[in-house]
Amino acid sequence: MVYLVIKFFTSAALIVAISEIAKRYSFIAAVLASLPLTSLLAFIWLYIDTKDANKVAVLSSDIMWLVLPSLVFFIVLPIAIKQGVHFWVALMIAAIATAVAYGLTTWLMQAVGRA
Repeated sequence: MVYLVIKFFTSAALIVAISEIAKRYSFIAAVLASLPLTSLLAFIWLYIDTKDANKVAVLSSDIMWLVLPSLVFFIVLPIAIKQGVHFWVALMIAAIATAVAYGLTTWLMQAVGRA
């Protein structure tokens, strides 16, 4: 149970730290957020939990393919905001576009036997 709490607070602290840094230093926060820190933590937790490097390798490969549709969010959101779309609406549009991209990518991965 203590281990689970450590995992939770370590992961949450990372998100809070990036959002706090972003208040003053947007670029530094962007650099930190763009790093695969979440993936790195997931790899560490998975390996500690399973001692199975192959599971980490499979997770890493799957993440690599799923990073591509996640980029849709970072393309659509700033375009929508710059076009004058209200933040919450732009956020919703970007999230929906990303969900569609994930659906298409997942379908494609299944079609080629990857998922």
